Amino acid sequence: MPKYWNESIECATPYEMQALQSFRLSQTVRRVYENVPYYRKRMDENGVKPEDIKSVADLSKLPFTVKQDLRDTYPYGLFAVPMSEVVRLHASSGTTGKQIVVGYTENDIEIWKEVIARAITAAGGGKDDFIHVSYGYGLFTGGLGLHYGAEKVGATTIPVSVGNTARQITIMRDFGSTILCSTPSYALYLAETLKEMGVDKSELKLKAGIFGAEPWSEEMRAEIQEKLGIKAYDIYGLSEIMGPGVAFECEDQSGMHISEDHFIPEIIDPDTGEVLPDGVQGELVFTCITKEAFPLIRYRTRDIAVLERGQCRCGRTLVKMLKPRGRTDDMLIIKGVNVFPSQIESVLLSLGNTSPHYQLIVDRVNNNDTLEIQIEISPEMFSDTVKNLEEQENIIKAAVESTLGIAAKIRLVEPKTIARSEGKAVRVIDKRKK
Repeated sequence: MPKYWNESIECATPYEMQALQSFRLSQTVRRVYENVPYYRKRMDENGVKPEDIKSVADLSKLPFTVKQDLRDTYPYGLFAVPMSEVVRLHASSGTTGKQIVVGYTENDIEIWKEVIARAITAAGGGKDDFIHVSYGYGLFTGGLGLHYGAEKVGATTIPVSVGNTARQITIMRDFGSTILCSTPSYALYLAETLKEMGVDKSELKLKAGIFGAEPWSEEMRAEIQEKLGIKAYDIYGLSEIMGPGVAFECEDQSGMHISEDHFIPEIIDPDTGEVLPDGVQGELVFTCITKEAFPLIRYRTRDIAVLERGQCRCGRTLVKMLKPRGRTDDMLIIKGVNVFPSQIESVLLSLGNTSPHYQLIVDRVNNNDTLEIQIEISPEMFSDTVKNLEEQENIIKAAVESTLGIAAKIRLVEPKTIARSEGKAVRVIDKRKK
């Protein structure tokens, strides 16, 4: 089984990659300037012309694109090709306003297949695998993204989508699924259902999982790997840039390799917009340099990440992004302290005494912020004495407060109390916004 899908790119020298990026960037900027009035106006306002962008070093001259720009030009205002050349549309969930609509030409779909094929290969997948796609199909990019990439590598693709979890277990066992693709929270739900059905993980042929679409901690990775008996790989993407496959994890599990021949990453200070050096945490920004239908320039993702360069132990030279710490728009400010849900998840799972199902309830009482963490206890703990449960609450309370530096109310709830999600888990309920 090949170690790389596209070795000449995945193991390119820094000089080769920069030369390729510079050429593609200059071409893309010219095409966007000529075909997207919104970008032409923004560049003119900033005094930038296409001829000013000759290499990657000139990237910072270009204006940023933010999510509001996509809403302001809804639905097709940022497309760089006629709609007659667009073969597919996808869209975000649109929970906070108008949907973000993205489009793909036939060549864009081929690029998407390519980057997913790299991710599947890096996770040890190939043409002999049975890839079980439990991401949602439809306007969400997850299902069809993994589906087409799996077919690209020649694997047997099982398009299960989400829902009917017991049936998914049966299909895994009967069809011989070897690689699971889903959100990490759904993978844990599958593991829970597996146990309830009395099916041992040894009855499945699963060897790996490719998980994304929501933040997840190293502790959650360990939980998934133990409960399903697999190696869990991270995959990163967002609809605005391509969908899943923008970055992917290799066997080393030490960060996700960005397909930087298609997407140029930057890290900026989220407050000033200043470009930060490698190794410094900041907001992740992407520029698309091969997309035809919807090539975004310096798109601010709101994800908080770190970039690292150099050859990985797997042999790849593609720049790596460490697992995002969270999102600037997911970050909670409680009593003046920045809190990311992923921090709390790490604390809870590291203690090992509760289930991985939790919810943060943030409220404001008498002008003071309050944080309540509801944590589902395991069936075994449910039968414990009140005294033992109180002791557990105190242990969690101390660990959370030590990590966050603020007080939190801990409430242990009965098994199955917190709603399971077949898509992205709902971790935060912020009542202050109502």
